[in-house]
Amino acid sequence: MPIAINSDEVLTPPVAAATVMVVRDGPSGLEVLLVRRHGNSGVLGGVHVFPGGKLDASDGHADSTAVDRTPVVCRDVLREPTLEPAMALGLHVAALRETFEECGLLLGQPEGAAHVQAVRALTATGTPFADALRTRGLPIATACVYPWSRWVTPRVPSVTNKRFDTRFFVAPAPDGQAVEHCAHEATEAVWLSPRGGLERYWAGEIDLAPPQIMSLSELSRLGNVAQVLTTARSRPPSLIEPEPFDEEGCRVICYPGDPRHSLSARVWPGPTRLVHRNHRFEPEGGLAALLG
Repeated sequence: MPIAINSDEVLTPPVAAATVMVVRDGPSGLEVLLVRRHGNSGVLGGVHVFPGGKLDASDGHADSTAVDRTPVVCRDVLREPTLEPAMALGLHVAALRETFEECGLLLGQPEGAAHVQAVRALTATGTPFADALRTRGLPIATACVYPWSRWVTPRVPSVTNKRFDTRFFVAPAPDGQAVEHCAHEATEAVWLSPRGGLERYWAGEIDLAPPQIMSLSELSRLGNVAQVLTTARSRPPSLIEPEPFDEEGCRVICYPGDPRHSLSARVWPGPTRLVHRNHRFEPEGGLAALLG
């Protein structure tokens, strides 16, 4: 696990980003899509993550006639009343765009398989993603991604010196579309059950960053896509601002509900802290604590 443990605060403001937990019902239950970042990536190299990335300047300027919801509605579903509507729209578009760029999936497009290569060709020449969809007569389907949580990187680094303010979304996998990971950014894309992903992490077969660990722990308590989407619709997105500290020579990251966190209310039923030991982040109570 790449880790940048030090006691110095990173004073730069976090960069806005979006990530999507794409889910589907597999033969044995719920599955989620993970991509493995290239080892030479500047952020989380070699780590399995959900598709996502930074907000682009063009994301918040999509043609209003092509978007299925207004920027104000996008802000309202994020439950962030002080957020600029254009930023809210941009975060939704970024979620759609990054999933397409990293996995080749056009979320919310029932006939998307017929348009993937054409959209790729347009974006390869510099056409913004939203404009490429409009050119193909496709709506910008912001309603197909559901806000799940918001993670803000702490000022004191525990994994990377870069800071992000990332909105996590969930979305059902589109029917009839095959995953094709971006060779420039990832080395594989894999469907795993949330439990299976955590078990592979615990066995040392894959690396996961703390937000992925805790998000998979949440998903492991749900059985299918319908339950995931019902959960997303039934609650506001959780705001998660991890608070790291050092204890007995180990870096600890605590989350809301932990005795050392400034917020006493829990945001999930699983463990409230991860400890960096054995070259990875582990919860007190081991794998069983993550799986509930």
